[in-house]
Amino acid sequence: MNMLIIYTHPNHKSLSYSFLQEVIQGSKENLAIKEVKVLDLYEEQFNPVLIFNENKRRRDMHADPQLAQYREQLTWADKIVLVYPIWWGRPPAMLMGYIDQMFASGFAYKDKGGMLPEGLLKGKSVVCISSMKGPTLYPLYWLYNAHKVLMRKALFNYVGIKKVKFFEFGSMESPKGKHAQKLQRINHYFKTVSS
Repeated sequence: MNMLIIYTHPNHKSLSYSFLQEVIQGSKENLAIKEVKVLDLYEEQFNPVLIFNENKRRRDMHADPQLAQYREQLTWADKIVLVYPIWWGRPPAMLMGYIDQMFASGFAYKDKGGMLPEGLLKGKSVVCISSMKGPTLYPLYWLYNAHKVLMRKALFNYVGIKKVKFFEFGSMESPKGKHAQKLQRINHYFKTVSS
């Protein structure tokens, strides 16, 4: 399978970057993974700001030539891996800006006139690897699982991606955060994942 990793953190000395390295390392040892591409949104200087005016209309976003290379990456990928921190209970604005632009009508889904659209990214799978300062169960009990609902239901299921796995690591700024064990868990997952 082809795997696209979308990394979203401005610091390459961060724990998120360590998770990225474990994804890459584990994938190199997995015969089921044919090729890996990494999109580092900050390094790429991806512009997350939506601009709509007389020259740029929302309904044309699926064909925006400035976004063509990113659409090609998503089309190419069988598995999409997102590596990011949780800030204020949700992914960083940089990643949300990427999502706003890339998962556009005409590319990621097609309106059918009913309540739900036709997802155009069927057959792909997603892994979300996120870390946060708060405890692991904080999003579940305090935020009613908003992060997972946002990513699974409001985004990926909507565009036809049904297979979504989460690694949501909490207490990552604590010396008792078990960083090494969590990094090893990610490495092992990508060494052995088959679809």
